[in-house]
Amino acid sequence: MIIVLSPAKSLDYDTPPHIRKHTLPDFIDDAAELIDGLRRLSPQQIASLMDLSDPLAQLNFQRYADWSTTFDASNAKQAVLAFNGDVYEGFNAKTLSAADLDYAQNHVRVLSGLYGLLRPLDLLQPYRLEMGTRFENARGKDLYAFWGPRITEALNEQFARNRKGARVLVNCASTEYFRSVKPKLLDVPVVTPVFEDWKGGRYKVISFHAKRARGLMARYAVEHRLDEPTALQGFDAEGYAFDADASNDSTYVFRRRIAP
Repeated sequence: MIIVLSPAKSLDYDTPPHIRKHTLPDFIDDAAELIDGLRRLSPQQIASLMDLSDPLAQLNFQRYADWSTTFDASNAKQAVLAFNGDVYEGFNAKTLSAADLDYAQNHVRVLSGLYGLLRPLDLLQPYRLEMGTRFENARGKDLYAFWGPRITEALNEQFARNRKGARVLVNCASTEYFRSVKPKLLDVPVVTPVFEDWKGGRYKVISFHAKRARGLMARYAVEHRLDEPTALQGFDAEGYAFDADASNDSTYVFRRRIAP
């Protein structure tokens, strides 16, 4: 079983990592090709392409200039410790043990516009490039064209190496990022958890809460060493509970009511 997550826009390079162990991304050459194209953009073009403020555009202009094919502790940090958005507040990797992170290394993947597919301990240099960005490149009009089937093929290779547990992909990524995976080319079925909160007289997906819950679920799977998707139905963090009546074999619905 492998869980896929979206990356985060916010990054934390100020907090020192609590572990030294790290790996290198599999698609460094592909990332370098994208960086080469991004370096041709002015800060104003970056701002327009990514709908960024001038300061953020300038920050990422400098990030692209500084990016290197050499990854080490001076310019990079383990991905799951560098990402700092809602999902990663839920996953809270900085409080996971080395053994937990070793397990995550085999069972969690992060989809990335720049790096394609990341393991939790892959070193990450700072960047901003969302998967949905319509960045024209040599392979097509956007990043989905750039990555094509490569991300899916890499997931299939990982499943071929993992001999234990269920052969299932658990989709805890956003719609934007999961579009980079080609389910018809996957060698395994997909299960998608959905997190709903009671609001306005009905259950609905609230983005902030759903993002955090995806990280919480990934952490739950890691801490409990889960290998079967049905075991995810026991997830009960922060008041969520599995709703069997609203779920099916490919969609697991978790709901909660928060008292006013």
